[in-house]
Amino acid sequence: MKNTFGLIVAVFSFLFIHIGCASTKGVVSKELVQSQELLDKLKAIPSVKEVNVLKICDHFIEHYEIWFEQKVDPQKKNSSTFRQRVLLAHASTDAPVIVELQGYQIHSLRSGELAELFQGNQITIEHRFFAESKPDGGIPWDQLTISNAASDQHLIIEELKKAIYPNNKFVTTGISKGGQTTMIHRSMYPKDVDASVCYVAPLNFEREDTRIYHFLDTVGTNEQRFKIREFQNLCFERKATMIDLLEKKAEENEYLWDVDLERALELYVLEYSFAFWQWGAYSFDQIPDEGATSDSILNHMLNVSGVSFFESKGVANLRPFFWAALTELGMYGYDYEPFKDYLSKKEVYTFDFTFPEGNQKEFNPIAMQKVNDYIQKDATQMMFIYGGLDTWVATAVQLSDEAKKRDLKKHVLSTGHHGTRIRHFEKNKQKEIIETLENWMQTKVN
Repeated sequence: MKNTFGLIVAVFSFLFIHIGCASTKGVVSKELVQSQELLDKLKAIPSVKEVNVLKICDHFIEHYEIWFEQKVDPQKKNSSTFRQRVLLAHASTDAPVIVELQGYQIHSLRSGELAELFQGNQITIEHRFFAESKPDGGIPWDQLTISNAASDQHLIIEELKKAIYPNNKFVTTGISKGGQTTMIHRSMYPKDVDASVCYVAPLNFEREDTRIYHFLDTVGTNEQRFKIREFQNLCFERKATMIDLLEKKAEENEYLWDVDLERALELYVLEYSFAFWQWGAYSFDQIPDEGATSDSILNHMLNVSGVSFFESKGVANLRPFFWAALTELGMYGYDYEPFKDYLSKKEVYTFDFTFPEGNQKEFNPIAMQKVNDYIQKDATQMMFIYGGLDTWVATAVQLSDEAKKRDLKKHVLSTGHHGTRIRHFEKNKQKEIIETLENWMQTKVN
């Protein structure tokens, strides 16, 4: 979510960007293509409209960019179409297939954690209506639904399985909103894959899920929470100066906001506590106090909260996320009561300003409840990984006794934040997690 929900997502995003493995579109050579047979099979898939060869990296021996043709409305036979970007990194016809479901655009060509562990093949699917996977002429917002996205992923998995990997084990995985995407796809197409691993994935039940507020009121120690609150108060106490500095920064960097400058500053300050705990990027000793300059206070606040999360260009890039969050996925608002004397508007501070102009839609509270029902009552071979200090753990999957009896697994790293992965757990816990995955995938870690 930015926050995964990452520019956060972008903030989420920047964590996954890797340098190297650059694309070489449209170039087919002996140096890049190990198997003409595999390339021919990809080109023969009915929904595939273009295949480009990519440079090889990590343990893979072939790497392709594939463009699938998808229906904008999968329920309509004569629907208009769009092209969806998919990467296939091939290692071996005998290895498991790791399907990385992106909640946003594709951020990296590199091997993910599971593909690296098992030296597996990797399919990476860009989410509908992000980056290059958009219809011509603009986004039809009513067609950006979790069921339509799951249908996209089903078609891609089904066709690649049939054409390339008919006998391999398949595992879906995703991080943050990608983890949400993973649990949603699995609930709607449970037979597509053999197992799923969802990293730091929220399961929200309200548009502004209030469990977030309780987490921020109880996480860490009293002293730590007090220091964060005092910093937010300090920002508000210097509000007039901070607005002037933010205006200057906007002129220097060509920043714009879809809300007035005062409102923008207020949103950054309110976001601070959420982002501080989500990412854990700064120590408490690094939080400026009243002796700091206003400029250093502003810079720290923007570094933690993320300029792009509220700035117009960032909002535009993330608008498909905001749409999904405000209509089906849910997210959070802000407990503004402690700061109400500082705020310009005496109202609930929500993300409604991110809706596309002229397009708004009521939140559907049933969508994610259905996903939860599947997890609790029917799912098998699903694993959930969380960081105990990540704000999004407030709305983590809560496994019922029935789900635990079906051997669903949830692992929480008590000191972890939103970047928590299997490799961050202590050795014995890593061994336990990997043994579970080896059992599900019927293969050993290399």
